[in-house]
Amino acid sequence: METQEEKKLKKAIQVLKKTGIVVQYVIVFLAILITSSIRWMFRTWTSLNMNELMFHLQSPVEGTDTGIIKSYIVSCLLVSVVLTAVLIFLYIKIKNRRRIVLGISLGCMICIAAVTIGYMWERLGITAYAKNQTTSSSFIEDNYVDPNSVSLTFPEKKRNLIYIFLESMENTYSSEEYGGAFPENTIPELTELSLENENFSGDQETLNGGVPLTGATWTVGAMFAQTSGLPLKIPIEGNSMDTQKEFFSGLTTLGDILDDAGYDQTLLIGSDGTFGGRKLYFEEHGNYDVMDYNYCKQNGLIPEGYRVFWGFEDKKLFDIAKDTLKEKAASDEPFNLTMLTVDTHFEDGYVCDECDDTFGENQYANVMACSSRRVAEFVKWVQSQDFYENTTIVISGDHLTMDSDFCEDVPDTYERKVFTTYINAPVQPTDTTKYREYSTFDQFPTTLAALGVSIEGNHLGLGTNLFSSEITLIEKYDKNVVDDELEKQSDFMDEMTKNIKQVKKEETSDHDDTTEETEQTEQTEQTETQDQPLAEIEVTPYDYHKGYYTITVQNIVPDDVHTVRCAIWQEEDQSDLIWYEAEHELDNTYVVNSMARDFGYRPGEYQIHVYGVTDEGDPVLLGSSTGEIVR
Repeated sequence: METQEEKKLKKAIQVLKKTGIVVQYVIVFLAILITSSIRWMFRTWTSLNMNELMFHLQSPVEGTDTGIIKSYIVSCLLVSVVLTAVLIFLYIKIKNRRRIVLGISLGCMICIAAVTIGYMWERLGITAYAKNQTTSSSFIEDNYVDPNSVSLTFPEKKRNLIYIFLESMENTYSSEEYGGAFPENTIPELTELSLENENFSGDQETLNGGVPLTGATWTVGAMFAQTSGLPLKIPIEGNSMDTQKEFFSGLTTLGDILDDAGYDQTLLIGSDGTFGGRKLYFEEHGNYDVMDYNYCKQNGLIPEGYRVFWGFEDKKLFDIAKDTLKEKAASDEPFNLTMLTVDTHFEDGYVCDECDDTFGENQYANVMACSSRRVAEFVKWVQSQDFYENTTIVISGDHLTMDSDFCEDVPDTYERKVFTTYINAPVQPTDTTKYREYSTFDQFPTTLAALGVSIEGNHLGLGTNLFSSEITLIEKYDKNVVDDELEKQSDFMDEMTKNIKQVKKEETSDHDDTTEETEQTEQTEQTETQDQPLAEIEVTPYDYHKGYYTITVQNIVPDDVHTVRCAIWQEEDQSDLIWYEAEHELDNTYVVNSMARDFGYRPGEYQIHVYGVTDEGDPVLLGSSTGEIVR
């Protein structure tokens, strides 16, 4: 007969065995998840590199296309859960060979994960990347020209600027006869615009464009490079875009220069401006009015509750741009309207209701063709306006496409460049016969020159004014040499980013920027009570048909509050917390529509905390309330 101690020991052994089985299947699940995640990552971002990966790993997911998130959930999380469940089912059903099933499952998944990780390691060049982080180079410092150190002379009558960033637009999409890589031209209108205007191809009847170098191969990096002449290099240990208060605060960019010259500047994008820190960058450098998806939604520029793809499509973007330009042109101030399209974003782009099926089932080609027609139509409209005479248009792709298969047949010997053209510039290249080799860094001083600005020395940042006879970095050095140097650690860039640091939770009380997500979350956790609320907060009943309830804030006691934000959540741990910036109405009230779709239409009571930001930048808890979503 078993003693009590033997029974306890036997039970303990059984518990350990079961725990061991659970742990092993957790490892199996993680191995499947790692494998599927790496496959998904390279399928989604075919040209992914370590600089881009590290930047986005440290950026908030806010503003990301929901399609990408859903794709990951289905392709990775769901697949991992299903496969693990199948293996567990086999383990349960095959009673006599459970250990064999478990052992094979565990061994195979670990081996597959190890092989996949090895592939990722090699493809991303992680060893070389790690080495470069410990290998110092003075290349950037040696070649950088600070705009503050040179004379910039604007013409007496300042020219307007329209700068159009075209998502993923390459010269590659044109036909071979015009320097593209395809038998048939998918962007005929853009090709014509480039050939009729200035792309710095000299006397060659072909397309030419900028080469995206290290730190300029994704949207935010591209926009930064083209307006600052520098690669977007941020310390791996230091940057977190959602807790960052500054975006290269000591740097002088195109936006800064135009702002100092009295330009009225606007950034117009059809997606969430917070994604990748775009809103932060353009607001800090040039005081841009950022008209993103959220702005357009709050100000009635798009239908209520409207959202497709990343926000709203380019058809609406260009319509809004026309109205904005009419408004800006009515002022005596010179203006800069900077735009970013989105329809041509990978994977396969967005098919609007005006896209033709010129290329049959090749959706991405049809979207490119549609974008080409739309941009050309917009340019034609601008040219018909009175303000065009004194306006320069710059059209540039942001980076090469990340679509998984559209360019898979393009030979490795073909040099892919982003689409680039300058329209209605008041200057001509010094040598009209010379085909220029240039990078997107060169567009910084070239854009200023295209506005009639005289640049002492014709160099800014790492860029060269292409209208001048000065040589570019990749004309002076081989492109690969420049890339290799840019990959290395730079004391110069480290110094420039020394104030960029990740805000630790215990430090957030010392910071005053309520746009920082981490700080915002902690504000909702404050337990300090106020004797009286500092504002009247009214919450309407949930409108089932509209899909939201409305929060109105009025009679705010602190008279220096200039911004109001609402934190809304349902879960006790605030894991579903969402921040809304209130719209300031003419009657001095602040209004927020809390959309049910943002919370997955989950019924129940929601906590609402309302914060204001004073002129001094201090966050103030104005009061709290509750809202409810009902079926």
